[in-house]
Amino acid sequence: MRYQLSYWPMIQGRGEYIRLALEDAGVAYEDVARGPSGMAAMSRMMEGGDRPPFAPPFLKAGKLVIGQTANILLYLGSRHGLAPKAEPGKLWVHQLQLTIADFVLEAHDTHHPLGPSLYYEEQRTPAKKRTEEFWDERVPKYLGYFERLVSDSGGTFTTGRRATYVDLSLFQIVAGLRYAFPERMKQFERKIPKLVELHDRVAARPNIKAYLASDRRIPFNEDDIFRCYKELDG
Repeated sequence: MRYQLSYWPMIQGRGEYIRLALEDAGVAYEDVARGPSGMAAMSRMMEGGDRPPFAPPFLKAGKLVIGQTANILLYLGSRHGLAPKAEPGKLWVHQLQLTIADFVLEAHDTHHPLGPSLYYEEQRTPAKKRTEEFWDERVPKYLGYFERLVSDSGGTFTTGRRATYVDLSLFQIVAGLRYAFPERMKQFERKIPKLVELHDRVAARPNIKAYLASDRRIPFNEDDIFRCYKELDG
């Protein structure tokens, strides 16, 4: 089965967590909105059907249309060796992905604390305040939690010896923070050596390495979740 992934064609965003899973699994997929008339096709899927998705990303798998990043990864993980087969492990990995989703929202809100309807330039002062709180309190809390999980797993990945989609997502978190906050992250990485090692281990996986070197990997940019504004970088 060839999957159809619908997400905005100009950013990595929340769709990137799904792309990483599809790429690592080596399964065929179409990045719908990046193709001819792709945006129109994506819009039609959101407007029709009995169970239309609220917003991208969503994945078409045969007759199924699945929305929400964590929900899509729950579906893909058990089918492509990126999640435990037993229900307790499957739910644990899903729980971790939902925690990552919370962190992604907080990372976005560093530059848009008053909401996405305003430009960054209209909320610079609150953004600076939010970013300080993010780095003082939220980053240590979230990344400290995942650092502890990797350290205590007894293996090379978050849940043990086998990689899951959570490990791919944590790779993206480290990469995104490095792009958005290079100076802050340079200092903070000393506190999360296991996560840094995990990032490097994921980047070296053959399918991920090939993906990162390809034009399928959209570069980080200032329309994305992780944005680099020097005035927010300490």
